[in-house]
Amino acid sequence: MARIELAAEVIKDFDRFLKHMAEFEIEDAPGRIAEIIRAVQILADNPLIGRPVRGGKRELVIGQESRGYVALYRFVSDIDTVFVLAIRSQRESRLKSKR
Repeated sequence: MARIELAAEVIKDFDRFLKHMAEFEIEDAPGRIAEIIRAVQILADNPLIGRPVRGGKRELVIGQESRGYVALYRFVSDIDTVFVLAIRSQRESRLKSKR
């Protein structure tokens, strides 16, 4: 079972999500954050489940549409550790990929 390490930026990502959900009065914000955490925990047993992207990183797609997020991570097999680098809403990810 791989260890999971979250970059400090991931906490900022969660803060941003919570502020956005509060601003738009989206129900069950804590439940949505819990869904993201449960999905990331899957990486402990299946670290290669995400789709490969540039630079040896991978993306884990979580949920869909307005409840959709993408976790960017790198798995280092030598130390059996998943480093979660960032989490973005799927809408944010699409905007960044078009730039």
